[in-house]
Amino acid sequence: MKINEQFEKLVPNYLFADVAGKTKAFMETHPQQEVIRLGIGDVTLPLAPVVVDAMQQGCEDLRFQKTFKGYPEYEGYDFLRESIADYYKSFGVKIEPEEVFISDGAKSDCGNIGDIFSKENTVLIPDPVYPVYVDANIMAGRKIVYAPSGQQENFLAMPDPKVKADIIYLCSPNNPTGAAYNAAQLKEWVDYALENDAIILYDAAYEAFIREDLPRSIYSIEGARNCAIELCSLSKTAGFTGVRCGYTVVPFELVRGGKRLHDLWYRRQATKFNGVSWAVQCAANAVFTPEGQRQCRLNLDYYHENARMIARTLDDLDIYYTGGKNSPYIWMKCPNGMSSWQFFDYLLENAAVVGTPGEGFGSCGNGFFRLTSFNSHEKTAEAVERIRRLLS
Repeated sequence: MKINEQFEKLVPNYLFADVAGKTKAFMETHPQQEVIRLGIGDVTLPLAPVVVDAMQQGCEDLRFQKTFKGYPEYEGYDFLRESIADYYKSFGVKIEPEEVFISDGAKSDCGNIGDIFSKENTVLIPDPVYPVYVDANIMAGRKIVYAPSGQQENFLAMPDPKVKADIIYLCSPNNPTGAAYNAAQLKEWVDYALENDAIILYDAAYEAFIREDLPRSIYSIEGARNCAIELCSLSKTAGFTGVRCGYTVVPFELVRGGKRLHDLWYRRQATKFNGVSWAVQCAANAVFTPEGQRQCRLNLDYYHENARMIARTLDDLDIYYTGGKNSPYIWMKCPNGMSSWQFFDYLLENAAVVGTPGEGFGSCGNGFFRLTSFNSHEKTAEAVERIRRLLS
């Protein structure tokens, strides 16, 4: 018996475990100091009432034999897949309901989608990046190459024709940087993928935060249906971080090695995944109703106001940042040439505010720091006032 030795190549602790450990230690030694967390990207507002009502009705259905549901379909119930396809139509993108697979979240699918690809493929990942993309492919033993980006590129990595890859991870609006690609930039990535016969894994988990004239889906780009799989989540869109529901779109046109990737993903899900529960899919379906969209938008607007408060403070302090406008994340440059972890300690010790060190998202993140808008207006206002006093 042998273990998967690829795990030895992983960073020993997950980034947020280190953040939590340092925060706990500070709180134990400063019991009278209130710590404000602008670090981990977890929502804080409750589910929309229409969503809760739908989930309760879904649970009520399970009470009676006539409406009881057992194992769900592996790809999700038709009514939810149709609602998602209609949602795409609302911003001008056409997909077929049968191309949608319901899952327990984008994080799972980002890690699991590799099951349908050979371990011999080379994976291209932007830096800085959401750690799951990297860790999942290290576990699988794939070769990883990076597309670096920094302040000069406004943290939007672009393709390098000299670098060849088979699988490309993109996230827009980006976690951690909050930066979002425009249509012309995404077209460059699509053209690069088509030229290299590569597949883009496009993480659109934050598309509902977009306010400017930017693509909500990679399928708004010509040619993308021939080279891209899109992954999305209701975690931030509708506050489903504790409920767990997302979806992945695999277009029928995606064919590699004579096989439809849609069919391979269905086979994988049928083997390793038992589907999302009836009650959760009922709740998810309510998100896409007109009233669900209205209520969820109120929560998104609330987080946007927090992001605006943070961004305005950084503007006043003349600190460079990306994000905040089309994303719940603000990616700021650490002051006075500090490293990411130095600034984490400095901010925690002197302002009792917790953020996330940028270097935890890749080498290009060193010297930068992620703040999130997932807190109350009152706590966010207090946090930015502490930051203002500390850095003025």
